[in-house]
Amino acid sequence: MRTWFVRGACGALGLAAIGVGLSVLLTDPYIRDPWDVVRWLVGAVLLHDGVLVPVTLGVGALLVPRDGPRRGPLRAGLLTAACLTVVALPAILTPRPSANPTVLPLDYVRDWLVAVGVVAGATGVMAAVRALRRRR
Repeated sequence: MRTWFVRGACGALGLAAIGVGLSVLLTDPYIRDPWDVVRWLVGAVLLHDGVLVPVTLGVGALLVPRDGPRRGPLRAGLLTAACLTVVALPAILTPRPSANPTVLPLDYVRDWLVAVGVVAGATGVMAAVRALRRRR
């Protein structure tokens, strides 16, 4: 298959997805002002490029060795733990109890710690496997 065909197909799918997104944005009755969505998207891009990426690169440069068998697993583990933290932070920081007991009923701090612990364990296993493979 030629690369121009694959690129063209990907471009066509992307344009179709943009069309569907714009259609939903302009016709969904729950979206009262489409400019609110545009402002939110601009804020998300600025937050990602201005805060998340520099912090991730800085932490990765400080904590991960420059070379060696542990570099890849450590970077992947740190990035995964950071993503888990960003997703869990709103639930963790929400004050308890609320007027409705069914809103955020779980122990999110414990669940986040378990998830980060699993990531740390998998990172340790992968780092050890890479170190053992390199010795052979």
